[in-house]
Amino acid sequence: MLTLLGACRIDMHVQPRQNPLSRSDFFTDQRSARPPVEGAIARGQLREDTYFYTGKLGNNPGEQMPFPVTREVLDRGRERYNIFCAPCHSRVGDGNGFIPSRGFARKPPSFHIVRLQKAPAGYFFDVITNGFGIMPDYASQIPAQDRWNIIAYVRALQLRQNATLSDVPAGQKIPSEPPKFREPGSGATLPATLPDTKEIEKEESK
Repeated sequence: MLTLLGACRIDMHVQPRQNPLSRSDFFTDQRSARPPVEGAIARGQLREDTYFYTGKLGNNPGEQMPFPVTREVLDRGRERYNIFCAPCHSRVGDGNGFIPSRGFARKPPSFHIVRLQKAPAGYFFDVITNGFGIMPDYASQIPAQDRWNIIAYVRALQLRQNATLSDVPAGQKIPSEPPKFREPGSGATLPATLPDTKEIEKEESK
């Protein structure tokens, strides 16, 4: 009885199959791995919104963001920027990051020069996606959504470095009150700030 059960088990394991990319006499081209059906699209790769995935309108880079810029977008953009961009571009975007300071062959340009202040958002998306000069592409590391989040944060950095009094919201103190920290942070972590009580009161009043 045990012998019969063991044989049944072996038959289930050793059944007709094709090893990956092996030769097959069943198909005329003798390939066991079949090409996808023409026009087939992998799950999650439909990409109907061309602008969201390319940053271009036709062949030209577009200026607008493909979604509203919220505080959450800027917070996420800052986080991704500090991970992927700040090592070269610095946390303020002036190109004096840690890597150039250690003798990198070519210093990246500052985001605050006139050329990049006037560059459309789609230009930055294309550079992040495809690389530029000695900068490699980050398409495999940074999803399209996070590329736009980073661009929103770069725009915030540009505004911060070039803002005028007319850009300051009504009622905002100049200079702003320093943030209050819940945790000071360390060399490996960012400081954690306490929530703004005024903002909380505004939300509760709504």
